[in-house]
Order: sequence, then structure tokens, then C-alpha cells
Amino acid sequence: MRPISLSCRVAGSAVTVLCGPGDNLMIHAAIAVVQPGDVLVVATSSESSDGMFGELLTESCLAHKVAGLVIDAGVRDIVEISALGFPVWSKAISAQGTSKTIAGSVNVPIVCAGAAVSPGDAIIGDADGVVVVPRQTVAAVSDAVDRRLTKEDATRARLRAGELGLDIYGLRQVLAERGVVWRD
Repeated sequence: MRPISLSCRVAGSAVTVLCGPGDNLMIHAAIAVVQPGDVLVVATSSESSDGMFGELLTESCLAHKVAGLVIDAGVRDIVEISALGFPVWSKAISAQGTSKTIAGSVNVPIVCAGAAVSPGDAIIGDADGVVVVPRQTVAAVSDAVDRRLTKEDATRARLRAGELGLDIYGLRQVLAERGVVWRD
């Protein structure tokens, strides 16, 4: 899963979509049920790298205030999508168009890029990738993230002040345990 643009960022609630390979009928159906801020998370019933999402679907998503798209298939029109500022993560870029004939499902548990995703799970993505936070653990994960960010802020300040990571993280002992010898 890669963002189509390094500026991609998203956080929202998953609306899951299961499509047939090379068919985007159910993406159109999902747009009919999204709420503002939702993220479309799309999987296919078998392998597909076809360009199942492009500029026209982007326009529809923007009109319905969809926050972004994560798709375990291909996308097309990435220059246009990027210019529109719509965040997309996909496994492929392909000019191969798709049909609109295969029935699938919306808001059912799916597996997208190897990750289990249920409707309502939190989807968070940036240039580094996408994570899925199960709906029932969002509060606990949010608290853990706050603690981690506070710790990283303190560590960042220490590193900027010149302290070595070797000392901050206790890595001199790790090196010694592995037989590393310092030489002048």
C-alpha cells in the first residue's frame, strides 16, 4: 500500500467495500452510504491491479465529503486525483479501466492488504502507510499515542541538545553485551 502523493494524510472511520476483481460497482454503492469524514477501504474478492478508482469517482467522493481511499487494487488518474487533494493509498497504478457489473458488499468485514478491517474501524494514513485501529480499541490506542508523542517530544529535545541515542536508549550496554569493543 503506497500513497499516490507524499502529502496524503487521512484519519476517519472505515466504510468497507468488497468488489469483484476489475469491477467498481460497489465503490459507487458505498458512496451512497458514506458519512462526512469516512474513509473508503476497498478489497477485491480475488487479485486485481486494475485501475478501479479514478478522477470521476474522486469528484463524487469529494462531493460526499469522503476523507480518503485505501484500495487493495489499482487506481488511475493519479495526477488529477493529487491535484484535487484527495488522499489515496493503493497497491498499483493502472490505466486499465473496470466494469460495473459484479455485485459485492458494503460495510462487511474485509481483508485489505493483509489487514482485517471492519466497518467503523479507525483508518489513519500518511506518507509512511496506513494503519487500522479496531473500533473497540480506539480510546486505548489514542491514549497510548498521546503518551508516545510526549515521550518522543522529550527525546527529540534531548537529541537536539546533543545527547547521544546510545545514552538515551541505554544502548552502550547492548553493544557491550554483543562484544562490541571501542577502539581509538
